Amino acid sequence: MTTPDRSAPPGAHPAPAERLPVTQRAIEHIKRMIAAGDLRPGDRLPTERDLAAGLGVSRSSMREAIRALTALGVLEARHGAGVYVTPLRPGDLLETFSVLAEISQGETLVEVLQVRRMLEPAATALAAARADESQLDRLAGILERIGTGRSEGETVAADLSFHQAIVETTGNATLVAINGGLSSRTFHARVWHGHREAGLTARLREDHERIYQALRDRDPDAARAAATMHVMEVERWLRGHLDGDG
Repeated sequence: MTTPDRSAPPGAHPAPAERLPVTQRAIEHIKRMIAAGDLRPGDRLPTERDLAAGLGVSRSSMREAIRALTALGVLEARHGAGVYVTPLRPGDLLETFSVLAEISQGETLVEVLQVRRMLEPAATALAAARADESQLDRLAGILERIGTGRSEGETVAADLSFHQAIVETTGNATLVAINGGLSSRTFHARVWHGHREAGLTARLREDHERIYQALRDRDPDAARAAATMHVMEVERWLRGHLDGDG
């Protein structure tokens, strides 16, 4: 009969962890320290030497782990002061996520839109229930800059700001960060350019007006429906564009 490892925390799986690459083991070790509250936002990390010795890995492996977590926004190196845990804000931790929408192509881009179709209507419905007058006035100002004869660049910027402002109204910082990661300026520019060439920019403008009116009416159901219709319109355009390319 095998004697259980009394040193392992509940729920731990030491055997699979041992099979991880050494640097990955070091990364997981630091993440566990943060998750367990042994290291909190703003805390200084123990020295590389102490961390490496505690885990039984080389200092070079621990150094690579720290670099990786720094790139992910979990840690920050302060010149002459050591390495610290960041505030762990969702926007910082999900910053690299924004690359997904910016460089995705083909069916992967369709999948990104499908995720937006799951999230944006729910966020827009929540915004309809929570938006105050100042937030609605801000949205009205942004809406005025969408289409209506403005340059394509101005319209694209306003379009991005409009949707981001809606999600910010929910007060959910993680949702704001995810939405930002799923929003690509390059893709929005393609959408507006394609609709402009087809003479359909009025359709996109009307989508935004319906969303805004539902928010102004404080109608979560209408807001959800309007947001769903808008993302579906963009998804239909993209699928048609991909079919045309094929």
